[in-house]
Amino acid sequence: MKIKYSFNNGEIKEVEVSEEIGAVIEESRRKEAALAKKEQRHCYSLDAVTYEGVEYGEPDFAESLFDGSEERSAHIRDAFSHLTETQQRRILMLAAGMSIREIAARENTHHRAVEDSIQQGRKKFMKFF
Repeated sequence: MKIKYSFNNGEIKEVEVSEEIGAVIEESRRKEAALAKKEQRHCYSLDAVTYEGVEYGEPDFAESLFDGSEERSAHIRDAFSHLTETQQRRILMLAAGMSIREIAARENTHHRAVEDSIQQGRKKFMKFF
């Protein structure tokens, strides 16, 4: 069976492969084309976005959360204090920009454990907040 490969520079090469390998390659190409077609229908154009409104939430949410009032800050600290030490540490690392996998690697644990811990911490925070 002959398979055609198209390179980015426009060059096309034909390669002779066995029927098994050819079937796998063709199936892979078929699935890739189907996925591309599916994704095309679910496209959200960033060119049409005005970057305001409900889709992007309240523009000053972070500022309103930490508006400088001592009462609000105390309320946040109180809700945060109800979390376990591990949850506090992981949420702070996540807030600092680390990914779940980076946190898991740093703590030498599985990323699922970190993700579950952060989700539980968020729920507990919202319960007390």
